[in-house]
Amino acid sequence: MEREQQPGRRAILGAAALGAGAMALGAAGTATAAEASGKGHGLPVPTVIGHRGASGYRPEHTLGSYQLALDLGADIIEQDLVPTKDGHLVCRHENDITATTDVSAHPEFADRKTTKTVDGTSLTGWFTEDFTLAELKTLRAKERIPGTRQRNTLYDGRWEVPTFEEVLQWAEREGRERGRRIWLYVETKHPTYFRKLGLGLEERLAKLLRAYGRHRKDAPTFLQSFEPSSIQRLRKLVATPAVVLLSTANSRPWDFVEAGDPRTVADLVKPEGLTWIAGYADGIGPDLSLIIPRDSSGKLTTPTTLVKDAHAAGLVLHPYTMRNENSFLPADFRRGTDANAYGDAFGAFKKYFETGIDGIFSDNPDTALLAAEDFRTSR
Repeated sequence: MEREQQPGRRAILGAAALGAGAMALGAAGTATAAEASGKGHGLPVPTVIGHRGASGYRPEHTLGSYQLALDLGADIIEQDLVPTKDGHLVCRHENDITATTDVSAHPEFADRKTTKTVDGTSLTGWFTEDFTLAELKTLRAKERIPGTRQRNTLYDGRWEVPTFEEVLQWAEREGRERGRRIWLYVETKHPTYFRKLGLGLEERLAKLLRAYGRHRKDAPTFLQSFEPSSIQRLRKLVATPAVVLLSTANSRPWDFVEAGDPRTVADLVKPEGLTWIAGYADGIGPDLSLIIPRDSSGKLTTPTTLVKDAHAAGLVLHPYTMRNENSFLPADFRRGTDANAYGDAFGAFKKYFETGIDGIFSDNPDTALLAAEDFRTSR
């Protein structure tokens, strides 16, 4: 992999972004990325990213979920991209659409059910790469975790699977109506897997970004991927700010597995790993456990040095994912015995914000926004 340093790219940071008026110091007293870069894109700190839209309230990756996230005030709205058989990019968290659409209720597609191995995991279901866009448009989205979010099932069937181009058009319309830029956070899903199928994501994504003026370093867009090589490939195509996503410490990016690279995420979050990432990316999107680990009972322990180390490398941090339900919260902040009930999400947000992170992904952007405002006013 390339290790060429590109300080000009890191200087965008701002991812960047932190707003020009962002707090100057992180929890450990180190300069944040916004201060280090000297410039930003006007985003507040902490930045609130609507995870798959407002997926705590609407079926994920639908125009309804994106619209609600925007209406609630999310600073940025996330899309995950997978391709169709005929090469269109659509918004789904996974190419396996069994749990997120009504495909199983369509007898005409019964023979499309199959078993595939995606990034080393065997899955049985229906997959976007086996459908043309026209066929996919006959399906309707539904709630992915109905047992946890039963109220979201009210909206099952209301929206179809959107293409990324439809989202770009939606963002342009909303931007004109609101008189401001609409920020998007765009992930390439399973890029190595799809490239092997002849459905490379990066070139298709770059083409759309250029068509809608989101290919420049000051574009209101972040690109993200769990595969560093996907970000490196995108860097050669567009100047859009980009982030490397990092899963749990003992995991390995799938492109590393394919290439025989022995490094794990634990290696990438060391200072030398972060310096390597800073050579081609503007930030990292770590699992929250990399910021504050949990013990065997699920309670938070002592924060790691990742925030300080990443900022020292000139990277912003947008960890994932905060959700309001007890089942997703650290044990310290669960309330009552109902796993699906809300816990003390505000307490958990405060704990994470105190580490100096620059933003956070949340299924519940309204909660995150209130927590972010509480944190800013308490400083």
